[in-house]
Amino acid sequence: MKYGVNEHGYYGDFGGAYIPEMLYPNVEELRQKYISIINDPDFKAEFDDLLKNYVGRPSPLYHAKRYSEKYGANIFFKREDLNHTGSHKINNAIGQILLAKRLGKKRIIAETGAGQHGVATATVCALMGIECVVYMGEIDMARQAPNVSRMKMLGATVRPASSGSKTLKDATNEALRDWIGNPVDTHYIIGSVVGPYPYPDMVARFQSIISEETKKQLVEHTGKQLPEYVLACVGGGSNAMGMFYHFLDDEDVKLVAVEAAGKGVDSGESAATTFLGQEGVLHGSRTILMQTPDGQVVEPYSISAGLDYPGIGPQHAHLYKINRAQYVSVTDDEAMKAGLLCSQMEGIIPAIESSHALAQLEKMTFKPDDNVVICLSGRGDKDLDTYIKYFGY
Repeated sequence: MKYGVNEHGYYGDFGGAYIPEMLYPNVEELRQKYISIINDPDFKAEFDDLLKNYVGRPSPLYHAKRYSEKYGANIFFKREDLNHTGSHKINNAIGQILLAKRLGKKRIIAETGAGQHGVATATVCALMGIECVVYMGEIDMARQAPNVSRMKMLGATVRPASSGSKTLKDATNEALRDWIGNPVDTHYIIGSVVGPYPYPDMVARFQSIISEETKKQLVEHTGKQLPEYVLACVGGGSNAMGMFYHFLDDEDVKLVAVEAAGKGVDSGESAATTFLGQEGVLHGSRTILMQTPDGQVVEPYSISAGLDYPGIGPQHAHLYKINRAQYVSVTDDEAMKAGLLCSQMEGIIPAIESSHALAQLEKMTFKPDDNVVICLSGRGDKDLDTYIKYFGY
């Protein structure tokens, strides 16, 4: 695969495994075994069965007719919001719990921002009868309270991260500390295409089901496998990587990744990584991240808990640097208005993360026969409180 990872765990200049010595055995075990495990026919059969009968895949590719009229193109939503647990996160969680079982792990840890990955991880741990600990920033716990309740009901222990910005970055730091302290029996289910190699590649493979299905479904709708445009929101970037994966080598397909501009890219309250960031190391990989001149991580901000991250996955950093994908950003206000528009025009309340991707449509012009696919990465139930406060309902 032209844009895939090389044997050293790099995508061009980005990737690798920048980890403390204590974590080397864990990461090395994964690196040596993950390809053979996920390519094993028994693994594939169990993974596919759970995606079909537990998650409810394939998720529909929905032709949004009113949106198509409004924007002057054929607009399709890839409905990851209809998956069990309400987002794309379950695809990766199932893949990694099956991997952890085959590695003989007895305990699972995870980090979460919006709570969707935490819920997905708690769900698969309940399914498999494995202990689950989820780290979540205190601020995110407050603004995503329903998901905290879900995790607890599913039997997970939710541990607050109270340092730094008390959001996703800090939850990730706490999870890494836990893993260093429990290296033998614990598997860390990272929720995005971030972290040390092999995580970015592994998560992308599990999420690639999104674009794999889309190609087949697009033929049914249009007679063509390839759309003109594919859009997805990006925090760490797992739904986007899954949505882009099987289109990467199709160079005529324009890939558009939408980051969170927060209150504006120049406001000091933003998470527009590619616009504001430089190359450096974050959470175990070389990537692009928001940092001060002396290398301290800048606190990100977004109204969306799932996009509130100061970096992007290394594969995204590579696609950005070589211009294979376009990286843009959308403000809180633009995203919230787009979420309301989708609710009232299509009867679908999207997660605020997904609303960022929808908002980008306002800034694009299309030809009438263009096919445009947008990943609706999650449903908006978890964000109702934020929507209600914003619109004053």
